[in-house]
Amino acid sequence: MAEQRYTLDDLLTLMRVLRDEQYGCPWDVEQSWDTIVPHTLEEAYEVADAIERRAYDELPKELGDLLFQVVYYARFAEEEGRFDLYDVIHILTAKMVARHPHVFPDGYLASRREGVPARRLTQADVSRMWEARKRDERDERAEQTRASQLDDIPVGLPALSRSQKLSKRASQVGFDWPDHRGVIEKVHEELAEVEEAIAQSDPAAIKDELGDLLFITASLCRHFGIDAEDALRQGNRKFERRFRAMEPALNAEGDRDPERLDRIWADAKARIYAEG
Repeated sequence: MAEQRYTLDDLLTLMRVLRDEQYGCPWDVEQSWDTIVPHTLEEAYEVADAIERRAYDELPKELGDLLFQVVYYARFAEEEGRFDLYDVIHILTAKMVARHPHVFPDGYLASRREGVPARRLTQADVSRMWEARKRDERDERAEQTRASQLDDIPVGLPALSRSQKLSKRASQVGFDWPDHRGVIEKVHEELAEVEEAIAQSDPAAIKDELGDLLFITASLCRHFGIDAEDALRQGNRKFERRFRAMEPALNAEGDRDPERLDRIWADAKARIYAEG
């Protein structure tokens, strides 16, 4: 007999039962919008980690855990009479159709170009169309609420990602350097201000200036089309690999002479480079 395959409706039933105050799970019953947020962030990072490790066999589980977070929020909303998961699906689908007029020319799902080759678009073409559509949506909201161009950038994003989104959004209304050279000059300027704060032994100023340096570094990544979070994760992986390679030599001797440490580090880099 074939194993039963559960469906989306089964998942919604599961959540409804777990949240039942009389028969459900006490832990699930006690959860709220705020208590689930940390779990959502953790699950999203676990998905990213599995992809970076190319652990595709782990992805169904990790994606399921992330989907479960969405089901949680939809259940909270349904209990409060706000919306349900099918509203989420409808809004998402409608938005994606509207943002892809090159695929759905008449603005609804059934208008897709079946059998009719679309004009060949590059990824840059699609990105420009996507950003233009999102900008129009923001402008519409701003007209209704007099909101800032920055209002819908989530505060809960990782700080590096949020800084890159803030600078990108500001650049769309002309607040930006003409090219990367201006950003590099600003990096040097901010680094000099960090050194000045250090010379003054001012902890608050050091923190403030380091924040400025990190922000402008994220902007430099944006000018080269590089995702700052991805670049830093790559840097983390590179450091971790090199440090693990040097640990045996580091632990073999108690000497912490800076020149010897530099030599061990260089040897580890050379070995990793040779290994490819």
